Amino acid sequence: MGLTARIRTRDGWAVSHAVVTVADMTGAQVLRAEADAEGAVRDATPMEPGAYTVIVMAVGYAPAASSVIVTASGRAEVGTVTLARQGGTELPPPGPWTVDPVHSSVAAVAQHLGISSVHGRFTEFSGSIEIAPDDVTKSRVEAVIRAASVDTGNGMRDGHLKSPDFLDVERFPEITFRSTGLTATGSDRWTVHGELGMHGVVRAVDLDLAYLGTGPDPWGGTRAAFRATTELHREDFAMNYNQVLQAGIAAVGTTLKVELDIQAVQGESLPAA
Repeated sequence: MGLTARIRTRDGWAVSHAVVTVADMTGAQVLRAEADAEGAVRDATPMEPGAYTVIVMAVGYAPAASSVIVTASGRAEVGTVTLARQGGTELPPPGPWTVDPVHSSVAAVAQHLGISSVHGRFTEFSGSIEIAPDDVTKSRVEAVIRAASVDTGNGMRDGHLKSPDFLDVERFPEITFRSTGLTATGSDRWTVHGELGMHGVVRAVDLDLAYLGTGPDPWGGTRAAFRATTELHREDFAMNYNQVLQAGIAAVGTTLKVELDIQAVQGESLPAA
């Protein structure tokens, strides 16, 4: 007896916070049930035979309505109900995700001599993402970067960047980021508000984040891809060193353009190699 249904996104993910309401032909509510962690709805309340309207709602999704016939057994089998994300973009399923550093990059670009750019990256970092189930803006991000892993392709320059003139990696071996909130700027874009700790200074920093999609990987896992950018000013983090050339041009620019290309694997840890 009762109602059974499966609530899914267009990508096939379970919508664990969906609510199903059943109304009779007069519009009176006769049943209300919530989906479980697998997006399944099972309610044993018997209903009188006849036609009913089933309405499925979940935060962040457009509601779906359909008709169902309750048989003489008192059972209504709704089947699979697919909910469309409001704004049209499907998001990663909720829960923990782990950044895969092998397939991610943390890079920065600085102006050099006023005419060209120096590109650098950090080769050692880790991070975690927690996608909130009911409201994606409540999701969280944390990351740790090993400052000494800076790599610009020039050993002498890298040594200077690790020195007290810049990162001072002996005293401050880690660069940290912890999100404090998200603000939606589009169907698949957000501003990630957070705190960046670097060179012994913690500053509020905003990342412009774009979600690129989710899909299976060859190792049996599920991956999500993101791209984020921001600009940092060295003086905000007490890195005031600069060599000024005769023409008054700074040898190294004070603004850093940061570019993050991130792949995250679903789960609390990376799969075994």
